[in-house]
Amino acid sequence: MGYLAKLYIFVCLFIAINCYEVPPAKLEAIYPKGLRVSVPDDGFSLFAFHGKLNEEMEGLEAGQWSRDITKAKNGRWTFRDRDTALKIGDKVYFWTYVIKNGLGYRQDNGEWTVTGFVDEEGIPVNDNGTPIDVTTPSPVPTDTSNTIPTVHPMPPTMPTCELSPTKVSMPGFVCQGQLLFEDNFNAKIEIGQVWKHEIRFPGEPDYPFNVYMAEDNVRVNNGHLLISPVTLESKYGEDYVRQTLDLTARCTGVLGSNDCQRTASGPHILPPVITAKITTKSRFNFKYGKIEVRARMPFGHWLIPEIQLEPRDKVYGVTNYASGLLRIATTKGNLESSKILYGGPIMSESDPYRSAYLKQKISNDYWARDFHNYTMIWRPDGITLLVDGEQYGEVTPGEGFFAEGNNNVTAAPQWRKGTVMAPFDELFYISLGLSVGGIHEFPDALNKPWTNGSPKAMLKFWNCRDQWLHTWNSEFNTLKVDYVRVFAL
Repeated sequence: MGYLAKLYIFVCLFIAINCYEVPPAKLEAIYPKGLRVSVPDDGFSLFAFHGKLNEEMEGLEAGQWSRDITKAKNGRWTFRDRDTALKIGDKVYFWTYVIKNGLGYRQDNGEWTVTGFVDEEGIPVNDNGTPIDVTTPSPVPTDTSNTIPTVHPMPPTMPTCELSPTKVSMPGFVCQGQLLFEDNFNAKIEIGQVWKHEIRFPGEPDYPFNVYMAEDNVRVNNGHLLISPVTLESKYGEDYVRQTLDLTARCTGVLGSNDCQRTASGPHILPPVITAKITTKSRFNFKYGKIEVRARMPFGHWLIPEIQLEPRDKVYGVTNYASGLLRIATTKGNLESSKILYGGPIMSESDPYRSAYLKQKISNDYWARDFHNYTMIWRPDGITLLVDGEQYGEVTPGEGFFAEGNNNVTAAPQWRKGTVMAPFDELFYISLGLSVGGIHEFPDALNKPWTNGSPKAMLKFWNCRDQWLHTWNSEFNTLKVDYVRVFAL
């Protein structure tokens, strides 16, 4: 936390004076195009406007509009967008920020609906640009808002609460126990623009046998997120695993790489299974907190549910989990292992440090039988894992994960640059998906069609589909997520 933020907390919480209130922003829809937002000058040194059109702000995110204004004009601080064509009924969600006498202040949770237009001079006009009688009010449209994923806002002024060590990827302060993020999956994924589909071929270090696509196998239905696997051939036709698949137009991976386009060659076939994955990477990231996911695990040979946190910036390295992976919960869909729940940190592609800190709980029943509440409490000094409120795992870094992995993990020396929790001391985002097979998740065994070190692993997996495809019962091969919630510590 910076010096000014600390000073602001001191003034507001301990000297017990009234915090400054930011003047209400004036918003105007300009005809034929444009948005103007302004506040009167009150000795500010900076004014910032952050807003989104017809989409609620996710807390204190930057937004569609994100601009710092450093100079007042004619007694007002003004933000101007000259390109957006607004319509009657459009709604702008926003927050503003000013610096006055070296301290920062916000006006949060702003909402404004377009009920009319003005010209460049601020004179009211009709939607054809002709002047109108300003005494005639325009109708206010009916609210057409939807139930969407919510990144909950920070307090509008510094509250009389205990501040949390939790950090979020937005400016502002976080109170202890504050609900930061919630999605009950009561609306389509696209509406909220909180989740983003991964559309790419996953690669190192696990090289799973699937491709992530935003197809019919990911959907929201009856308040649940559903992610199912389907074969590539069921969508594109027989023997398509030996063709070319180009995802470039929609790819979320590195363009021009194997993330986005692949052509089969000899034993190197296309990933034979289509699955899906959604993340909050572009919208919501946090460091330390409690995350709860109520979900029903999938059942089916070689299926792996991905309910996890992934590093946003990968500051400790981009390969082989050098920047860590936090598994909130996962199971393996094979009959013999589907009663075992795993959770915890991963910081290497292979053992012993791939699974050294993973905790497990063995159930009397299959985790795919019903919904359970999977919880991870991620703190600056350790990680606690719970299922249905019962703790089953605790991970502590001791003198630091770098000390434990120093002689066994290539990235360990980089972790010395961080805290004892490194690489788990940076911002992470939520990831929900489904993967299949791969070269690290399942140890080699007699009943396993492929060996992890084989260059023909994916081909051998596909050639033995008669052994596993029949286990993908359409009722139970689906990862079902009821809700996701993130709380501050």
